[in-house]
Amino acid sequence: MSRRIFMTTTLAATGLGAFPTWATGFEVTHSSAEWKKLLSPAQYAILREEVTEKAFSNSLMGETSSLLKEARKGTYHCAGCDLPVYSSETKFDSGTGWPSFYASLENAVGTKEDNTFFTKRTEVHCRRCGGHLGHIFNDGPKPTGKRHCLNGLAMTFTAA
Repeated sequence: MSRRIFMTTTLAATGLGAFPTWATGFEVTHSSAEWKKLLSPAQYAILREEVTEKAFSNSLMGETSSLLKEARKGTYHCAGCDLPVYSSETKFDSGTGWPSFYASLENAVGTKEDNTFFTKRTEVHCRRCGGHLGHIFNDGPKPTGKRHCLNGLAMTFTAA
Protein backbone atom coordinates (compact mmCIF):
# COMPACT_ATOMS: atom_id res chain seq x y z
CA MET A 1 0.00 0.00 0.00
CA SER A 2 1.43 3.37 -0.95
CA ARG A 3 1.81 6.16 1.59
CA ARG A 4 -0.70 8.29 -0.36
CA ILE A 5 -3.39 5.59 -0.26
CA PHE A 6 -2.69 4.93 3.42
CA MET A 7 -2.98 8.64 4.31
CA THR A 8 -6.09 9.15 2.18
CA THR A 9 -7.93 6.18 3.68
CA THR A 10 -6.83 7.10 7.20
CA LEU A 11 -7.99 10.70 6.82
CA ALA A 12 -11.26 9.63 5.24
CA ALA A 13 -11.92 7.15 8.04
CA THR A 14 -11.37 9.84 10.67
CA GLY A 15 -13.37 12.44 8.78
CA LEU A 16 -10.37 14.75 8.48
CA GLY A 17 -10.15 14.30 4.73
CA ALA A 18 -13.82 14.90 4.12
CA PHE A 19 -14.97 17.88 2.11
CA PRO A 20 -16.22 20.81 4.19
CA THR A 21 -20.00 20.76 4.73
CA TRP A 22 -20.47 23.69 2.39
CA ALA A 23 -18.96 21.76 -0.51
CA THR A 24 -22.06 19.76 -1.42
CA GLY A 25 -25.78 19.45 -0.84
CA PHE A 26 -26.85 23.09 -0.63
CA GLU A 27 -29.45 24.99 -2.67
CA VAL A 28 -27.01 27.78 -3.54
CA THR A 29 -23.64 26.61 -4.82
CA HIS A 30 -20.81 28.32 -6.65
CA SER A 31 -17.26 27.51 -7.56
CA SER A 32 -14.51 29.08 -5.45
CA ALA A 33 -13.84 31.57 -8.25
CA GLU A 34 -17.52 32.55 -8.37
CA TRP A 35 -17.71 32.96 -4.57
CA LYS A 36 -14.60 35.18 -4.71
CA LYS A 37 -16.37 37.43 -7.24
CA LEU A 38 -19.55 37.59 -5.14
CA LEU A 39 -17.97 38.16 -1.72
CA SER A 40 -15.39 40.55 -0.32
CA PRO A 41 -12.05 38.95 0.61
CA ALA A 42 -12.94 38.89 4.33
CA GLN A 43 -16.43 37.52 3.68
CA TYR A 44 -14.94 34.77 1.52
CA ALA A 45 -12.43 33.88 4.27
CA ILE A 46 -15.21 33.66 6.88
CA LEU A 47 -18.05 32.11 4.89
CA ARG A 48 -16.06 29.72 2.70
CA GLU A 49 -12.86 29.04 4.71
CA GLU A 50 -14.28 29.26 8.27
CA VAL A 51 -11.92 32.04 9.41
CA THR A 52 -13.00 34.09 12.47
CA GLU A 53 -13.01 37.87 12.94
CA LYS A 54 -10.98 39.47 15.70
CA ALA A 55 -12.99 39.81 18.93
CA PHE A 56 -14.46 43.23 19.76
CA SER A 57 -13.40 44.65 16.41
CA ASN A 58 -15.59 42.66 14.03
CA SER A 59 -12.79 43.12 11.55
CA LEU A 60 -10.73 40.91 9.30
CA MET A 61 -8.35 41.73 6.46
CA GLY A 62 -9.05 45.45 6.77
CA GLU A 63 -12.83 45.04 6.56
CA THR A 64 -15.12 45.90 9.48
CA SER A 65 -18.71 45.12 10.38
CA SER A 66 -20.93 47.33 12.52
CA LEU A 67 -23.28 44.47 13.46
CA LEU A 68 -21.87 43.99 16.97
CA LYS A 69 -23.34 47.35 17.97
CA GLU A 70 -26.44 47.19 15.73
CA ALA A 71 -29.44 47.87 18.00
CA ARG A 72 -32.30 48.49 15.57
CA LYS A 73 -35.14 46.02 15.04
CA GLY A 74 -34.72 43.97 11.93
CA THR A 75 -33.37 40.83 10.35
CA TYR A 76 -29.84 39.53 9.87
CA HIS A 77 -29.18 37.77 6.56
CA CYS A 78 -26.44 35.46 5.32
CA ALA A 79 -23.96 37.61 3.38
CA GLY A 80 -23.47 34.73 0.94
CA CYS A 81 -27.02 34.13 -0.25
CA ASP A 82 -29.20 36.72 1.55
CA LEU A 83 -31.22 34.11 3.48
CA PRO A 84 -32.74 35.61 6.66
CA VAL A 85 -30.97 33.75 9.49
CA TYR A 86 -31.47 35.72 12.75
CA SER A 87 -33.94 38.22 14.19
CA SER A 88 -32.96 41.22 16.29
CA GLU A 89 -35.50 39.90 18.80
CA THR A 90 -33.04 37.14 19.81
CA LYS A 91 -29.88 39.28 19.83
CA PHE A 92 -28.14 39.95 23.16
CA ASP A 93 -24.86 41.40 24.41
CA SER A 94 -22.77 38.38 25.37
CA GLY A 95 -19.68 40.42 26.18
CA THR A 96 -17.63 38.18 23.88
CA GLY A 97 -16.94 40.71 21.13
CA TRP A 98 -19.08 39.08 18.43
CA PRO A 99 -22.78 39.54 17.59
CA SER A 100 -24.65 36.95 19.67
CA PHE A 101 -28.15 35.48 19.46
CA TYR A 102 -29.93 32.90 21.58
CA ALA A 103 -31.81 31.39 18.60
CA SER A 104 -31.83 31.43 14.82
CA LEU A 105 -34.87 31.84 12.61
CA GLU A 106 -36.69 28.58 11.92
CA ASN A 107 -35.12 26.44 9.18
CA ALA A 108 -32.37 29.04 8.61
CA VAL A 109 -29.18 27.38 9.83
CA GLY A 110 -27.50 24.01 10.05
CA THR A 111 -24.83 22.76 12.41
CA LYS A 112 -21.89 20.39 12.39
CA GLU A 113 -19.33 19.25 14.90
CA ASP A 114 -16.11 21.26 14.81
CA ASN A 115 -13.07 19.62 16.39
CA THR A 116 -10.47 22.24 15.46
CA PHE A 117 -8.19 23.86 18.04
CA PHE A 118 -8.20 20.65 20.15
CA THR A 119 -11.74 21.28 21.38
CA LYS A 120 -15.25 20.16 20.50
CA ARG A 121 -17.51 22.97 19.29
CA THR A 122 -20.68 23.28 17.24
CA GLU A 123 -20.28 25.20 14.00
CA VAL A 124 -23.32 27.04 12.66
CA HIS A 125 -23.74 27.63 8.93
CA CYS A 126 -26.37 28.95 6.54
CA ARG A 127 -28.63 26.08 5.57
CA ARG A 128 -29.05 27.40 2.00
CA CYS A 129 -25.43 28.07 0.91
CA GLY A 130 -23.41 26.43 3.69
CA GLY A 131 -21.62 29.66 4.56
CA HIS A 132 -19.86 29.53 7.94
CA LEU A 133 -21.52 31.98 10.36
CA GLY A 134 -19.84 31.14 13.67
CA HIS A 135 -20.30 28.73 16.58
CA ILE A 136 -22.97 27.79 19.11
CA PHE A 137 -22.13 27.47 22.81
CA ASN A 138 -24.19 26.31 25.80
CA ASP A 139 -23.75 29.46 27.89
CA GLY A 140 -26.50 31.70 26.52
CA PRO A 141 -29.57 33.21 28.15
CA LYS A 142 -33.05 31.77 28.54
CA PRO A 143 -35.15 30.50 26.91
CA THR A 144 -32.65 28.36 24.93
CA GLY A 145 -29.46 28.58 26.98
CA LYS A 146 -27.57 28.83 23.68
CA ARG A 147 -25.18 31.51 22.45
CA HIS A 148 -24.88 31.74 18.69
CA CYS A 149 -21.57 33.61 18.50
CA LEU A 150 -21.35 34.96 14.94
CA ASN A 151 -19.03 36.81 12.62
CA GLY A 152 -20.50 40.21 11.74
CA LEU A 153 -18.99 40.14 8.25
CA ALA A 154 -20.81 36.86 7.56
CA MET A 155 -24.13 38.71 7.72
CA THR A 156 -25.95 41.76 6.46
CA PHE A 157 -28.73 43.63 8.29
CA THR A 158 -32.11 44.83 7.07
CA ALA A 159 -33.92 47.22 9.41
CA ALA A 160 -37.61 46.59 10.10
